[in-house]
Amino acid sequence: MSIKNLPDNLHGKTLMQISDIHVGKRYNHQYVVDSFKEAQKFKPDIVVYTGDYVSYKNERQFKQLDNVLPHIVKGELGTVGILGNHDYGKNWAERAVADQICNQFEKSGIRILRNQQENIEGLNIIGFDDYWAVNFAPEAVMDRYSNSNANLVLCHNPDVCDLDVWNGYEGWILSGHTHGGQCKPPFLDPPMLPVKNPKFTAGEIDLDKGRKLYINRALGHWWQVRFNVRPEITIFELERA
Repeated sequence: MSIKNLPDNLHGKTLMQISDIHVGKRYNHQYVVDSFKEAQKFKPDIVVYTGDYVSYKNERQFKQLDNVLPHIVKGELGTVGILGNHDYGKNWAERAVADQICNQFEKSGIRILRNQQENIEGLNIIGFDDYWAVNFAPEAVMDRYSNSNANLVLCHNPDVCDLDVWNGYEGWILSGHTHGGQCKPPFLDPPMLPVKNPKFTAGEIDLDKGRKLYINRALGHWWQVRFNVRPEITIFELERA
């Protein structure tokens, strides 16, 4: 991951992205715990989470999340995250659900960025709140960021890349949300994607005006089925552009 203005102390460090855990009633959460334990063996320097921590139906998901959070992967230098649409409960509109999830992460030592930025050892991480939910306001942070910093954007829904909110930003954007379609017939596009832009499926995508998007295929799932789309935890090695 080549980043402009990256300080020398971060060259060669690792950044791990984990997305779309979807703790809920649809599968055994020991799978997530076991995945976290495997990820911890890589000893990442920075860890970022890109939303959808629960598949919210009722308050039971808060307890289920509490059972998973003691095993969560943290970076040696720092850890931050953002919210996804499922973290806002019914119709993506329940602020109290989002606030509760943020509180649970804060108690675990992880700050959730809600149209905010956080500097970790010289890397300025900008976090958008979810596009479909009720607190989406990227201008609140993009009007204040500096291009002279080493910047990285976390944005759960990649459709935001097509909006006029970037204020000259050049650099990487890390997203999730799509699960890579979860099922993909060979040689064909995934038949179901929760995005307007069909190009936003998974992996690395070059955008216009110096921006580069990476869409994580998700660790968890909404429906308990995958075909030709493996779950993913991503590790980047940082370098100065």
